[in-house]
Amino acid sequence: MQISVVIPLLNEEQSLAELYDWIAKVLRSNSFSYEIIFIDDGSTDASWKTIESLSKNDEAVKGIRFNRNYGKSQALHAGFLRAQGDVVITMDADLQDNPEEIPELYDMIVKDGFDLVSGWKKKRYDNVLTKNLPSKVFNAAARKTSGVKLHDFNCGLKAYRKEVIKNIDVYGEMHRYIPVLAKNAGFYKITEKEVQHQARKYGNTKFGINRFIHGFLDLLSIWFLSKFGRRPMHLFGALGVLMFIIGFISAGWIGFSKLYKLYHDLPNTLVAQNPWFYISLTVMIIGTQFFLAGFLGELILRSKRDKERYLIKKTTSNL
Repeated sequence: MQISVVIPLLNEEQSLAELYDWIAKVLRSNSFSYEIIFIDDGSTDASWKTIESLSKNDEAVKGIRFNRNYGKSQALHAGFLRAQGDVVITMDADLQDNPEEIPELYDMIVKDGFDLVSGWKKKRYDNVLTKNLPSKVFNAAARKTSGVKLHDFNCGLKAYRKEVIKNIDVYGEMHRYIPVLAKNAGFYKITEKEVQHQARKYGNTKFGINRFIHGFLDLLSIWFLSKFGRRPMHLFGALGVLMFIIGFISAGWIGFSKLYKLYHDLPNTLVAQNPWFYISLTVMIIGTQFFLAGFLGELILRSKRDKERYLIKKTTSNL
């Protein structure tokens, strides 16, 4: 199979049939062998009924329905696990991504040899304050911390070599940073393609202030994981040892100073009355805790086992 189109969605019943017709027309006109996987992320409208209807009419349409809303990252994770195409295309279900881009994205993976091609919506039709501005901030921060030079990390329209999506773990709000996850997994041939952005035709945007906050927290997480995810002891252990040594030397100096003054009959106070003594003890305790945190992190990494973090309620019969 040449192409798998993975489409996460939440309450998009009005756009699904139109989106399917558009995708199928493009893929058939280019003689691609394909599958279209819709992941219903806990919709409360008739989205699942539409997916089932499409699946009955076209066996290339496959559907996954979550028991509740888990988020876009979990939906992509489920789709990636089941995708069989040599090239995997992801896109949103709101008709803002243009399926006409698929053939060129496919060629950039197959013919040009890229591992990942990310769409760049240079001209956007979203609200400037609520979506465009936060998106620019995210993209600038992601470029700075990851070293991946993309203009639009959050574009839903992306193309992947199959090996990429089978070797990354998407969770939390990490769908924004899949190119960074791919780079960390050893896939360095990453580029972008300017794509057409459509104005939203149905429904409302799912973007909110909570996603803005969660996105930044996940950016910090992915920066930490990329730097120390495989070696937490290098950060926590080193920091812990450094703090313990500083505290130990400080406490030793206080003790030495006390003995020196006693030996020379100089005025002195009790060690227990010296505030720096307690500061030194606190630094040593914190240093020990950092060291233990790094040690526990190493143990957790060694015993880590991958698990699906969502409950699938239904799938279409052909999946």
